[in-house]
Amino acid sequence: MNPRTRALAVALVSGTLLAGAFATPASSAQPGRADKTRPADYSDILDRSGSPAAAHPDEADGRNNSVNVFADRGAWHAYALPKTGDTAAYGGFTGPLYIAQEYPWWLSKAFSRIQLTESGKQLDLTAGGAPRFTSQPGRLLQSYDLGGGLRLDLELRFSSRRTALVRAEVRNTGRQTRTLGAGWTGSLLRPEAAPMKDAPQLKATGRGVGVDFAKVRKTWDYLTDGTERFEITHREPVRTTVDGDTYTTEAVAPVTLKPGRSHSFDWTESYTFTEAERVREAPAVRSALARPEAAAAATDARWRRYVDSVTRGVPREDRRVAVKSLETLVTNWRGAAGRLEHDGITPSISYKWFTGGLWSWDTWKQAVGTARFEPSLAQSQIRSMFDHQIRADSTTRPQDAGMIPDCVFYNDPARDGGNWNERNSKPPLAAWSVWEVYAKSGDRGFLREMYPKLTAYQDWWYRTRDHDRNGLAEYGATVDPANDSPEDQLEAAAWESGMDNAPRFDASLGSAIVENKTPDGQVVGYSVNQESVDLNAYLAADQGYLAKIARELGKSGEARAWEKKSRATHTAVRERMYDPATGWFHDKALGSAQLLTARGRGIEGAVPLWTGTASKEQAKAVRTKLNDPAEFATKVPFPTVAKSSPYFQPTKYWRGPVWLDQAYFALGGLRKYGYDREADALTGQLLAQAGGLRGNGPIMENYDPTTGTPLNSTNFSWSAALLLPMLTRD
Repeated sequence: MNPRTRALAVALVSGTLLAGAFATPASSAQPGRADKTRPADYSDILDRSGSPAAAHPDEADGRNNSVNVFADRGAWHAYALPKTGDTAAYGGFTGPLYIAQEYPWWLSKAFSRIQLTESGKQLDLTAGGAPRFTSQPGRLLQSYDLGGGLRLDLELRFSSRRTALVRAEVRNTGRQTRTLGAGWTGSLLRPEAAPMKDAPQLKATGRGVGVDFAKVRKTWDYLTDGTERFEITHREPVRTTVDGDTYTTEAVAPVTLKPGRSHSFDWTESYTFTEAERVREAPAVRSALARPEAAAAATDARWRRYVDSVTRGVPREDRRVAVKSLETLVTNWRGAAGRLEHDGITPSISYKWFTGGLWSWDTWKQAVGTARFEPSLAQSQIRSMFDHQIRADSTTRPQDAGMIPDCVFYNDPARDGGNWNERNSKPPLAAWSVWEVYAKSGDRGFLREMYPKLTAYQDWWYRTRDHDRNGLAEYGATVDPANDSPEDQLEAAAWESGMDNAPRFDASLGSAIVENKTPDGQVVGYSVNQESVDLNAYLAADQGYLAKIARELGKSGEARAWEKKSRATHTAVRERMYDPATGWFHDKALGSAQLLTARGRGIEGAVPLWTGTASKEQAKAVRTKLNDPAEFATKVPFPTVAKSSPYFQPTKYWRGPVWLDQAYFALGGLRKYGYDREADALTGQLLAQAGGLRGNGPIMENYDPTTGTPLNSTNFSWSAALLLPMLTRD
C-alpha cells in the first residue's frame, strides 16, 4: 500500500478520534492558490519510522540520528513511529528523544506502550493484520485491528510547550459487549557509559510514571542539572509499579464497551528542565487532560493554518516540499530554556552539535521562512540572538559593543558550555531578516525595538572589521581567548564568513590575519587580509533595509543617511570587486586593487545580484556563468565553488556542495535582473535533482552538485526556511 493510500485508509477507519482534523474538502485548483488541506495530500512526507538501537543516537552518518523525529511548539523532546514488523514497539511511539540541554539522547525504544486485556488475557495488537503507521502535519497516527470486532487507534500531538498529548481510542465494531482492561509498560534505554549511565531514574507517581535525571556536567556529551524530569500523567486513575528500569501502569477500572461504542484513554508526556517549568506547565497538562478533544482540535486548526500558509502560491507539484519544509522547521523549534531567553529554531535536532543552540545567520534566514506561517515565532527567533548582543558596558569585551555572537546555547561557558561561540560573528543579514518579518507581521513596534540594535551591529562591523577605513570590510575574529594565535584567528575569520573551509580562506593561497587597532594602539579585532565581496554586498543591502526601517519609523533624516551609506557601499563593490575578464565578482586583496581571481569563482560572487549591487552588464555576465553546466549549472545547480575551479570538490563542505541558502541568493539575483525564465528552469532542476527532496527523504544541509547525493546534516533548518520563498518564486 503506498503512503497516500495508507494515509487515506487511516483517516477513514479511525472513527471519531480522527474525524475532521484535516478533512476539509478539496477545492478546485486555481493559479496562485493552494487547495484546502487534506490529510492524504500531506501524509508521510518524511519517513518517520524507526527505533533506536542504543540511548545515544546513531552516529554512523556524521553524528546524524537515523530516525526522523517529530516535535512541535518548541518542545525539547520528540517522537517517531514504530517500523512495521518491530512488534516490540507496537502500541507506543518511538522514543522519546530528549535533549540533555544541548545533546540528543533516546530515553526508550517506546516508553509508553498500551496493552489491552480481556478476561485477564493480553490482546494481540496484530490479530487482525499488520498495523498502519502514518505521520501527518502536526501529529503521528497508529491504527490496529485487534480482530473480533475491536480496533485501537493512537494519536500523538503536542498540546503545549513542554507536553505531548497521546490519545488511544478503542472501538467495539462487533456485536457483543466487551469488557477490557488497559495497561502501559516501558523500559529505559540507559546510556552505556558513565556518568550519564546513572542519570535517568524511574519512579512511580500517583498519576503515572516519571523519570528524574541526576546532575551530569559532561561538556561534550551530556548536560543536566539534576532538576530535569520526564513525566507521564494519565487522565483516569492508574497504579504503577517499577522494577529496575521497567515500569508497569494499570488502569484502576476496566472499560465496558457496547457494540458501536468507543473509549479514549488519554495521557500526557512532559519533559521539563526545572521545577519552575513544571509549575508553569501544570495548568496546560490539566487543561489537555480535562478537554483532550479541544486540545487536539486546537492543534489541528493551528496546523491547517500553517499548511495553508506555506502552500499558498506554490505549484501543486511542489506543495509536499513546502509542507516538508514546514515540518522540518517546527520540529527544530526549541522553546526558551537555559541561556536561550526566547524561542528559536536550531539547525537540526538530528545532528549532535546542532541540537541545543542557535546560530545568528541561520536565524536571519530561518526567520524569513518562518514568518510565512508564524510571524511571532520569527520575531522570537531574531530576539533570541539579539538577547546576547554585546553591550557597551560589557566588562569582558567592550570593544565589541553591538556584535552578535556566532552562536549561543543552553549553557554559556560559565556553565560548562563548550559550544557557545563569541570568537566571531556571522554575515550581516539581520536588517533584511527584520524587514522581511515585518512585511508578514506588520508589527511596527518590532521595528522600533530592533532598529537601535541593528544600527549598533552595523557600527560594530566598520569599527572592528574595516582595517584600512576605506569603506570595504573584512571577515575577521574578535579579541577572545580562543583567538590567541594567527591560525586560530584565521579559522575564526573563515567561520565568520559562514564558509568555513572555502578555498578563499586557505592560508596556502595567501590568506593571513592583520590586527585592527584604535588610534591609541588598542587591538579591537582581527581581519583576514582580503575584502570579501559577499560581506560588503550584505552590508550594502542591510544599510538599504535600515533606510526602509528608519523611514517606516518616521526617521527621515536617518533614512537618507542610510540610503547614502548604502549607495556608497554598493558603488564600492560594483567598481572595485568585479573582474570583466572572468565575468565574476571576487574578493579583493587588502590594501591594493588586486582581485583574488586565481582562487577561482565562488558562489559568493553571485551575491551582488541578490543585493542589487551589480550593473546590468555585470549581472548579464554573472548570469552566463550561473547558467553554464561547466560552471554553476551542475546537475544540482549552484555549487559553492564553480565546477571549473581547480579547488572544486563536490562533497567537501564549502568547496563544492550545493547549499540551498546560496542557491536562494543566486536565484533571487537572477530574478532581480529579469532573468525569471532561467531562474524557473534552475529552480525546477534543483528540486528534481536534490536527492530525496521531492520524495520522503529529509531536507539536507547540502547536496553533491554532480550526483544529487544528500550530504551532511539531515533535517536542516535554513535549507527548509529558504525553500519556502524559493517555491513561490519570490
